[in-house]
Amino acid sequence: MKSSLLIAAATAVVSFGAVPSLAFASAPLPTSKATLLPSPKASPFARPSTTSLHLLTGLRGGASVSSSVASVVSSASSRLSSHLSLLSSTPAGTFNLLLVSLASLTLVLRVSDKLSSSKASSSSGGSTSSSTNKDPAVISLQRRFLAVFWLLRCADWLQGPYFYEVYASKMFNGAAASMTLISRLFLTGFASTAVFGPFVGRLADARGRKLGTLAFCALYACGAASTRSAVLGVLLLGRVLGGIGTSLLFSAPEAWLVGEAQGKGLGSALGETFALAYAGDSIVAIIAGQMAGAAASRRGPSGPFELSIGFLAAGALLASILWKENVAGGGNGKVEEGSTTDDDNANDANEKPTIRAAIKVIQSDPKIMLVGSVQSLFEAAMYVFVLNWPPAVTDALSTVFAGATTPYGGVFSCFMACCLLGSTIFGRSTRTKPDGSDGMSAENFAGRMLGLAAVSMGGATLAASQLLPKAMSSPAATLATLVGCLFAFEACVGMYFPTIGTLRSKYVPDSHRSVIMNLFGIPLNVLVVTVFLSIKRLGTNGALGVSTAALTLATASMWKLKKVIAGEKAAGES
Repeated sequence: MKSSLLIAAATAVVSFGAVPSLAFASAPLPTSKATLLPSPKASPFARPSTTSLHLLTGLRGGASVSSSVASVVSSASSRLSSHLSLLSSTPAGTFNLLLVSLASLTLVLRVSDKLSSSKASSSSGGSTSSSTNKDPAVISLQRRFLAVFWLLRCADWLQGPYFYEVYASKMFNGAAASMTLISRLFLTGFASTAVFGPFVGRLADARGRKLGTLAFCALYACGAASTRSAVLGVLLLGRVLGGIGTSLLFSAPEAWLVGEAQGKGLGSALGETFALAYAGDSIVAIIAGQMAGAAASRRGPSGPFELSIGFLAAGALLASILWKENVAGGGNGKVEEGSTTDDDNANDANEKPTIRAAIKVIQSDPKIMLVGSVQSLFEAAMYVFVLNWPPAVTDALSTVFAGATTPYGGVFSCFMACCLLGSTIFGRSTRTKPDGSDGMSAENFAGRMLGLAAVSMGGATLAASQLLPKAMSSPAATLATLVGCLFAFEACVGMYFPTIGTLRSKYVPDSHRSVIMNLFGIPLNVLVVTVFLSIKRLGTNGALGVSTAALTLATASMWKLKKVIAGEKAAGES
C-alpha cells in the first residue's frame, strides 16, 4: 500500500511539475510571513510586514532594523520572482526549472532513505552504515558488473543524439542524404536486431556471456567507426553491425549478471543491483549528452561516435579483467533445491542451447510467455514514443512560445531525471525494509507501474490530439498536461528496466536466457518498424495511440501473470 502511494505521489508531483514553470512564476511571491499568518499585536515601532521582525522593535533603533531587514527580504523575494518569471518565459528556461525540480525530488527521496536506514540501524544497536551490513560478495559482484555496464551504456548514449545529423551530413552523388535514405539506415539497424538477435543470443548462451559482451564492444565500435565513411555500403554495413551489437548489449551483460549471481547464491540481490544499474544509467545518459555535444563541436557529427569507441574499449578491458566467463546452465535453468541429481546435471551440461529448444521452453511455461509479452509490448511502446515525442512537444510549445525553438537537450535531460526518479522509487518500494519486513514484490510493482504507464501515455495521446486542447482553458494548460504525462511515462521507464530485469531473473531459465530475450525482440522490432513505415498515415497522435494500446496489453499480460502465479501457489498449497 505504501509503495503504491509512492508511485501515485511521484506521478502527481511529476505531472504538477510542468504547471509551475508555465504559470506560477508570473505571480509575485509572498514578501513576508504576514501574508500567510495573522500578525500578532505589534509594538508602536513595529512594521506589519513580517511577524518575524516584531522582536527587533523592542531594541534600540528596532524600527530602523526592522525596516532594513524587511527591505532586504522584499528585495530578495522580488528578484527571485523576476528570475523565475524570466526563466519560465522561454522553453529552455522552463525545462531547466523542471530539471531542478525533478532532481531535487529525487535527492529528497534518496536522503530520506538514508536517514530512515540510519535511524532504524541506530535504534537496533547496529551500524549506521548500510554498506557495512551488505554481504561483501554482493558488493564485489555489483562493483564488477556496474563498472562495465555503465561504460557500455555511456558508449550507447553518446551515439543517440547525433544519429540523424551524422547521416544527414553525408553527400551521395553530389546531394545530401535524403530523409528517405536516413530512414532506411535507421530501419536497417532494427531489422538487423530482429533477424540476427536470436542467433547471437544462442551463441552468447553457448560460448559465454562475457564473450558476448566483448563481441558487442567490437561490433559496436566497427559500427561507430563506419560513420567516418561517405560510402553508402560501408554505412549500411555499420548499421547491420550496430543492430547485432544492440541485441548483445540488451542480453549478454544481464545474462552474465544473473548467471554469476545465481551461481554464487546471490539471486536475492538482483533487484537491488538492477535498481542501481538503471539509476546510474540515467546519470550516465545526462553526462553522455553533454560529452556528445562537446565532441560534436570539435570533431563534427561523427565526433560522439569516435568518442564512444574509447568507452567501448575501456568497457571491454574491464570486462576481460573483472568478469569470469559463465555459460548457460543446462535443462530449464531453474533448479529447485534438492530436486536435481548428478545424472541430471551431467546430461544438462552436454545440452547446447538452440533456438528450437528455446521456443519449446517458452511454450512449456506460460509465465515465460507473459514476461516476454510485457518486454516486447512495453519496449515497443517506448521506441515508438522516442520517435514521436519531439514533434508532439514542438507542436505544443509553438502554441505557448511563438517562434521559439524546442530545447531538445533540456527535454532529454528532464526525461533522464524522470528515469532516475523512477528507478529510485523502484529501489525504495521493493527492497527489504530496515525493520526486516519485505518490500513490494516485483510482480505487484510491475502491475501498478504498467497501469500508470498506460494512463500516462493515454493522457499524452489526448494532449497531442485535437480533442484535449479544445477542452482545456489555454494552450499552456495543454502543454502542461502533455509534458506532465510524458514525464510520468519516463518515470515508468526508469521503473521498468530494473523491474523487468528482476522478473526475467525469476522466470526466464538460465539455459536459454539470451536467446529467449532476443526472440521476444522480434515482435518488438516488427511493431516499431511497422509504425515507422506507417507514420504518414498514423501521424504523431496515431503513433502515440499505438503506444497506449501496447502498454494496455502489457498491463493485461502482467495481471495475467499474477493470476497464473497465484493459481500455481494455491495448487501447491492444496
